[in-house]
Order: sequence, then structure tokens, then C-alpha cells
Amino acid sequence: MAERASDRWISLVQSVLLHGIVVAALGYGWWTYKHRAQPPVAQTLGIEAVALDSKAFKSPKATRPPPPTPAPEPEPAEPEGPPSPTPEEVAQREEAQRHAEDERKADDERKAEEQRVVEEARAAEEKRAAEQRQAAERKKLDEAEAKRVAEQKRLADLKRKADEKKLAEEARLRAQREQELRRSLEEEEHVMAARSSGALASWQAQITARIQRAWLRPPSARPGIDCVVYVSQIPGGEVTNVRLGTCNGDQAVRESIESAVYRASPLPPPPDPALFERNLEIRFKPID
Repeated sequence: MAERASDRWISLVQSVLLHGIVVAALGYGWWTYKHRAQPPVAQTLGIEAVALDSKAFKSPKATRPPPPTPAPEPEPAEPEGPPSPTPEEVAQREEAQRHAEDERKADDERKAEEQRVVEEARAAEEKRAAEQRQAAERKKLDEAEAKRVAEQKRLADLKRKADEKKLAEEARLRAQREQELRRSLEEEEHVMAARSSGALASWQAQITARIQRAWLRPPSARPGIDCVVYVSQIPGGEVTNVRLGTCNGDQAVRESIESAVYRASPLPPPPDPALFERNLEIRFKPID
């Protein structure tokens, strides 16, 4: 508990009064000692005497010796040190000592109380600081745990989305392959149906007829020419490459057939787009 200002002033006044009483007692004792009555000085006795001529008392015999001088009385011994205090002074001194002891004890208790209050305040401050540090550490741990959980959730979401995307892509590719396979099967069935209907043979006959019309027979050509011609074309019938296989004609015949194929470009389109083929194998066998 903090000391009030009024208590401090009261303690100060009491201390000053106590010290004043002690100083006054010591001064009074010293003054009494210095002014105590001095012992009386020994008085010299006066003796009346008549001077006589020594010649009148001369004796034929020896003269009488003078009487012995009396020894001086000893002076009384002065008291050593200050005089003994009176009972009132002793009581005042004891009261002053008790008061001083009480003041000292009260001051010690006050200081002890102040020290206890300071220690309690410091302990409370240290406890509060420790609690604040613990709270900060718990907050950091909670934030770290929250971040870890959020990161795990984010990674799980990414993995889930990636898995979903992968599954969707796989399903799309599988559906695409199935669709392409169905389309391929349908086209193959359609082509087979078209070929079985004679449309392919009719288209090839049209191509062969156009090449034969574009052929310029060389002088060295003999009757019975029979050659296999490999023709590459692009959609629209434009010829991109010509190559002869087995052929019973000479070089001039072979060159004339290649030229005839290029002159026949573009080739007639098939009656059914499904019958279109980039690489054709044509049997060139002109009628003589």
C-alpha cells in the first residue's frame, strides 16, 4: 500500500521532536556538570606573631627547633565524566529510544510493504507478459495450423479437379474414339455398299476413258498395249503424281501415257464422296 503524504509529514515531525528532546537532555546534563558548585578552597589561618630579636633569646645552649609545618589538606577529587542522569532524564531517554525503535520498525514495515507491493506488481507484470507470449505463440500455432489445413484443402481441391479433368478428358477421348470408330465403320460399310453396287467400277471406268481420250498415240505404239498406271490425286481430281507399273510399251508409249494422265486432270469426281481415293491403280488398255 502506498504511503500517504500526511503520514510522511507526521513521521517527519515526530522524528524532529525526538531528536530535539535527546539534544536538549544532553545539553542540560552538560550544563549541569559545568556549573556544579566547586569545592571550597582551604583557608589559611592567620596567626599574630611578634618579631623578637634573636639575640635576646640566645642561649648558651642550642636553640630550639621550629615547630613542624602542618601538611595541607588534600583537595577533594573532582568527579570524572558527566554526572549521572536523573530518573526523569532516564525515562525520557528510554521513551525516546522506544519511540525511535517504533519509528524504525514502522519504517522497516513500510519499506517491507512497499517492497512486497513492488514484488507483487513485478510478478503480476511478468505473469501478464508470459501469458501474452503464450497467447502470441498459440495464435502463431493456430495460424500455422489454419494455413496447413487450408493448403491441404487447396491441394486436395486441385487434385480432385485434376482427377475430374483427367476423367473428363479420358471420357471425351473415349467418346471421340468410339465416335470415330463408329464413323469409320459406317464409312467402311458405306464404301463397301457403294463398291458392291458397281459405283466404284463405274468411276474408275470414267477415269480410264478420260485418260484414253487425252492419250496421243505415238508412232511406235503397237496394238495390244496393256499398262498399269498409278495415279495420285487430291480432292477435286487434280493429279499430283503419275507412275507406270508393268507396261508392254516402249519408252515413247510410257511417256505418252504419263502425259495423257496429266492432260486428263482434273479427273472426274466419284458419284459418291465415300468412294474417293487419293491413290488409284488404273489399267490402261486402249482399244486398237
